[in-house]
Amino acid sequence: MPSTSKQDLARHIVALTSAGIDPANVYVDKKSGTTERPGLQALLGYAPGGDVIVVHTLDQLGRTVRD
Repeated sequence: MPSTSKQDLARHIVALTSAGIDPANVYVDKKSGTTERPGLQALLGYAPGGDVIVVHTLDQLGRTVRD
């Protein structure tokens, strides 16, 4: 489970689905501080060029600016 309330996964999922995102298209990675991101890799494999990727907060998409 995420370490702080700001990182609460359920809060992010509720915000995304409330904004109209299909729950089947919500990808998550539950481990923090790891370089292995299977959810992100699945998302990038699913989203063809030109698609829009929606995140609840930008810091949840990557660990660094390079990500």
